[in-house]
Amino acid sequence: MLSVCNVLGSTLTRESEGIIYTHAGPEIGVASTKAYTAQLIALYLFAFYLARIKNTLSDEKLKKYLDEFRRVPKLQEEILKHQKDIGKLSRRHSHFGCFLFLGRNINYPSALEGALKLKEISYIPAEGYAAGEMKHGPIALIDEYRAVVCIAPESKVYEKMVSNIQEIRSREGQIIAIATEGDQNIKELTDEVIYIPKIDEFFSPLLVALPLQLLAYHISVKRGADVDQPRNLAKSVTVE
Repeated sequence: MLSVCNVLGSTLTRESEGIIYTHAGPEIGVASTKAYTAQLIALYLFAFYLARIKNTLSDEKLKKYLDEFRRVPKLQEEILKHQKDIGKLSRRHSHFGCFLFLGRNINYPSALEGALKLKEISYIPAEGYAAGEMKHGPIALIDEYRAVVCIAPESKVYEKMVSNIQEIRSREGQIIAIATEGDQNIKELTDEVIYIPKIDEFFSPLLVALPLQLLAYHISVKRGADVDQPRNLAKSVTVE
């Protein structure tokens, strides 16, 4: 068993045959944030390593990926510079009683992360869903009382996400879009947009995670919840 872990000497590492340490430093809050990003980065690097030894990527293609990968920290810093704007947007939506997070393809897990963080620290019911499955259930719940976070950066499934946004808009759902800088089309569909820097679609989850986590953080603070010590949560699970 191979484990990806941040804590030296944890139970998980003692039970594992192989370990990839993320070395992200202490995670103060119970709801992991930087640990999530660090684990993603470790898995990307592990994938690149496997691709090289199995020759599934050419040297040229691998170099292109790695060059783009090295840009991620700087682009994350750019997002953090806009935390004040994200905070204002978050507070405008802190009164909603439930949230739906939609993502496609590589950003479907991002939708799950966004929903998880929101319900962990703000206690608002939230669900992450594959946008392609929206018509198989979630669409019945969309009305003016539900906020819907649509993860729609530049990608090969962008037009399909736009179609989802149009469906939500027609049902008066309150839309918060996460989109790529320069995307004016999104502004025509919703005024509530959080922009991320332009990056290869393959690495977009590393940027998308930040506004999702900041959204949860600022909503939680506005509602007066303890962000670092959410009720009923523990850093590790010791019983089944």
